[in-house]
Formats: sequence, structure tokens, C-alpha cells
Amino acid sequence: MSEQASRAASSSLPHDTRIALYVPTLAGGGAERVMLKLAGELVRRGYSVDFVLNKREGAYADQLPDGLRQVVTLQRQPKWQARLTTLRAAPEDWKALSRPVLFAKTPVMSLRYVASLADYLRRERPDVMISALFYANLGAIWARRLAGVDTRLVVSQRNTLSRLIADGLSHDGPRWRWQYLPELLARSYAHADRIVAVSDGVADDLAEVIGFDRDRVATLYNPVVSEQLTQRAAEPVSHPWLASKDEPVILGVGRLEPQKDFRTLVAAFAVLRRQRKARLIILGEGSLREALEAQIRDLGLGDDVALPGWADNPCAYMRTANVFVLSSAWEGLSAVLIEAMACGCPVVSTDCPSGSREILQDGRCGPLVPVGDASGLAQAIAQVLDTPTPADALIQRASEFSITASTDRYLECMASVLQ
Repeated sequence: MSEQASRAASSSLPHDTRIALYVPTLAGGGAERVMLKLAGELVRRGYSVDFVLNKREGAYADQLPDGLRQVVTLQRQPKWQARLTTLRAAPEDWKALSRPVLFAKTPVMSLRYVASLADYLRRERPDVMISALFYANLGAIWARRLAGVDTRLVVSQRNTLSRLIADGLSHDGPRWRWQYLPELLARSYAHADRIVAVSDGVADDLAEVIGFDRDRVATLYNPVVSEQLTQRAAEPVSHPWLASKDEPVILGVGRLEPQKDFRTLVAAFAVLRRQRKARLIILGEGSLREALEAQIRDLGLGDDVALPGWADNPCAYMRTANVFVLSSAWEGLSAVLIEAMACGCPVVSTDCPSGSREILQDGRCGPLVPVGDASGLAQAIAQVLDTPTPADALIQRASEFSITASTDRYLECMASVLQ
């Protein structure tokens, strides 16, 4: 978008508008990065921004942008008080609240901050608040109702709800949280001023799962690409495999958790490695590290696969790698896929719900492979190694997910709810 168009979008929301952004923590996830980027761009454009957190902790805790009006850390209530607070906030929804919230042995952590968030809203009265991650969204909705203020509330759905529920139901533990989530979200999201999703696929899925009309859910793409990303991508990378480039390097980036399905990526690499020389680097940490290390050992790939943990600058890896692979079982709108494209790195992705097909324009910017298909993923990686997508085309497509363009859309959204 041109600078003139950007100024026009900014002018639609008066600069004396006070904005609050709310996420539970600054853990190393996509939603947290998005909110930090949005905060930085809003501050750059002259808006007054509060950043509200349950806890000031996580991988991005030291990356809060300069110029924020304040960073607010909420206070946690005891479990029994949190239950009463939630019931006071939404007494007519007690049936939907009862099993997943009121009678739960362990209440969801975010709900223990509802009273403190309500105190913040009464005290500071921001004009508009944007929340992200569905338990934070629920907390924001109940806090605003409890506070009785006229702050406008935009809740953001970051991931494919049906897949989150299916994954939750497939694991041991408190399955009630997932079984009753659709009804709880349906009754609660009805009280938000605007519901937004990070991709059309996420919006379609959310509307279907909670029974809303599709036109009640707007799509706002995440702010991903920035000038800083381009600058950081140009920095040197220290990993010896990328420094020497004596063999092609495949790259994966993300939490070592079931959603990212790096087991399939490792299995695909084993297939590829039988056909040609290559190396695989997976950046990230998580609960599946030991399982992945065991899989790598069992497949005899110890000399060709590296799990170096989190990297402070994954973009430098993306710029240098031969192929970036997104192996996820589900996503909302993969920021790392967009970042890799912005770095000019050829990409391969699973056709997971949701976002990848939208980002890659139905496969025109990189192959799409069925989720969990190791042999198909290996074939797609080999195809891109042999015939990489031109970097210019990838960079051009990624520019449509720029921080400037996304912030313009958020400003238009906030202006509309304030009207």
C-alpha cells in the first residue's frame, strides 16, 4: 500500500484514540509476535498504546517496543474467587460456564486475571481493546462486562478452532475444556464488538464450529513483513552448515509440539536423504525434543539433522537455506512461512487448515502437500531444490502481509467499531 493510502487509513482513526492490546504472556508464539509488531507500528504512527499481560514472561519479554504508554501486568485471583468473578460477569451464561469454568478442578489460567483486567478497564478506560488467543478473548469479554465500561472490544481468533478441539480431545487430561468450548465461545463471542480471524480459512471454520453467520467474522491478515525483517535477514548466520553450503540445507522453524508435526518432516528428510545429499535444521524448542531426537537416531540421521533450539534471528537462516518447509498439521496464518518468502527462500508447505493455501496462492508460490504425507513432502522438497521458485516472486507475494498493510486494516477495523 502506498504511503498516501497508509496515511488515509491512519486518519480514519483519530490519533487521540487510546488502544489496549491484551495477550496472556509473551511466550514464543505467533500471536505474541503479531501483537508486538502491531504495537510497535501503532506507536510509530503516534497512537497511545497500552500493552496488557497476565504475566510479563516468555521468549519475547524483552522485545516490547519503545514508546508504549504503559505495560500493565495483571494480578491473579485464587481459584474460588476466579469462579465467582466469572459468574458475576456472565450470570445468564452459567450453564455454558459450569463444566469448563465454574466446576473445573483447575480453571484455565487466563480466567484468574478477569477481575484485574476489569479493574484496569475501569481505571484507564481505553477506547478500544484488541485481544488474541481464545482464552484471553473470553477473559477480555468477561472483564469488560464486569467493568461496565464502553471500551470497544475486538477479539482475534488466531488458529483453526476445529483442529484445536480435535487435538485437545485426543489427549489425556481435562477433555471438558474442548468438548464444551464451541458453546462457550458462541455465547461469549456474541458480546464482542468485532470478531476477526487471521485467514479466511480460520474465519470459515470459526463460524461453522460456533454456529455464527460467516459475515460476522472479518479476516485481518497478520502484520509480518517489515523493514527490520529485511535488515535482520541480511545479518550473517553462524551455523556451520549454512556458512559452508557444501550440501543443500532444508529449514524448519517452530515449537517442537504436535501442531508443527516435525516428525513428518524428519521422516520426509529420511526419504530425501536416501536419494540425495542434504541437511536439515529445525529451529525451536518444545515438549517433543526427546521424541524427535530419538526418531533422528533411529533413522540414522544424526550427522545430517540439527536441533539447535531457538534462534534469535531465524530470518538469517531463512535467507541462507535452500528450502523452508512448513510441516504443520494445522495453522491459522503461518508467520514463519510468510517470513521465509520475504527472505526470498523457496518454500514447501502442508495444505493444512488454514492459511497456507491462501499464502501460497493455491500452490503458485510453492508446492502444497497433504498433512502427514512424508513421501509427498520429500518429493516436493526435491522438486523445489531442483527448480526453486524465483525469489522476486516470493518477496512480492510476502509484501502483501506487511506490517504497514496489516496495521492499516486494523485501524480501519477499530475506526468502524468506534463509530
